[in-house]
Amino acid sequence: MNSERLERGSKKINELMKDADQGVLKGLGKTAPDLANYVLEFIFGDLYSRPGLELKTKQMLTITILATLGNAKPQLAYHINCGLNIGITRQEIVDILTHVSGYAGFPAALNGIATAKEVFADRDQKGVSDT
Repeated sequence: MNSERLERGSKKINELMKDADQGVLKGLGKTAPDLANYVLEFIFGDLYSRPGLELKTKQMLTITILATLGNAKPQLAYHINCGLNIGITRQEIVDILTHVSGYAGFPAALNGIATAKEVFADRDQKGVSDT
């Protein structure tokens, strides 16, 4: 484990959601600690921390990719929440998921919209504001 990559990854994931690094470590740490470290080091320490694309753009791409997979509902919901936390609007999320329909098909887009609808309702119920 490279502690520099882990620190960089923890910092980056926490830009998306408060204390998200601890959530990854707690959620996976006892069962799959190596996987938790890979998520923080590679996904967030390397990919999300690369120069070039802005964080908002990376998050929009992640939402698009997860929606097109069609089998990543928990991750899609998580990243929709993260997107809302960093300034992606609900309308932009709906527009992204609508765009998915032309390339990944209507089932992927409809499932993505259903997930977004659940996230929006959950945030509204909890009084979580979109940034």
